[in-house]
Amino acid sequence: MEGKGTYNYLENYLNSLRAKGRYAFSWDELKKKFDDQSDKALNQNLFRLKKKKKIEQVRKEYYAIIPPEYAIRGMIPLSLFIDDMMKSLNHRYYIGLASAASLHGAAHQQPMESSVITNRPALRAINNDKLKVHFYTKIEWEEQDIQKIKTDAGYINVSSPELTALDFFYYINSIGLSRVITILSELIEVIKPGKLASVASRYSQTAAIQRLGYILDMICHNDKLSNSLSKVLAERLTFQIPLIPGKKIEGVTNPKWKIIVNAEIVFEQ
Repeated sequence: MEGKGTYNYLENYLNSLRAKGRYAFSWDELKKKFDDQSDKALNQNLFRLKKKKKIEQVRKEYYAIIPPEYAIRGMIPLSLFIDDMMKSLNHRYYIGLASAASLHGAAHQQPMESSVITNRPALRAINNDKLKVHFYTKIEWEEQDIQKIKTDAGYINVSSPELTALDFFYYINSIGLSRVITILSELIEVIKPGKLASVASRYSQTAAIQRLGYILDMICHNDKLSNSLSKVLAERLTFQIPLIPGKKIEGVTNPKWKIIVNAEIVFEQ
């Protein structure tokens, strides 16, 4: 029977996964593959491989395979296993926010933490000395607004530049206005007005469209992009909203975008 009487059956299996272009695996698939092995035997083998720095636990019951070129770092890039992991968790997802902006060339500063948008139930963040991933939840999004980007492990889902910009203002409290504006000032170079209008027309959070439109208009001074959002908002019912939700609502109101400017705008260096 496969693996019986030897200690390298798991290592051989990992080599077969790598030959197929995979960089990760789950506990469930190990159990199915080696149903003749006890949990104790599998865990002992996993522990042995971890001590040899050939695998690393990403989250409960999910492991990354560490090839020689990543041995010093001790972890592979998120892009090599995120699609595999999210499929194993049965979650829709896409790489978003600063992580997506970086992939689109807006790399003012490489994000220290990766951002993944996913559906509910919410996933616990991964936060250790080798990997930091924050999972943001969203009820719905359109697949046509997601781009497929090729990696050595296959394709990963990444928000389009236009969806990325809108998401920044949906999750503005988690990111910070100054940081968003700094990244957006570079991201707008790859945002197309027609595409922005199309994505915004499908975007359910009207407040995020208002906030992005205001920043594009009054701070970035990009008439083409801001006008494309103004046309979308003309077809919707809008209300006066604060630039930063959750903060004290006081400040000058911009009548065009119905934005109460309740925060000082400062660019990050």
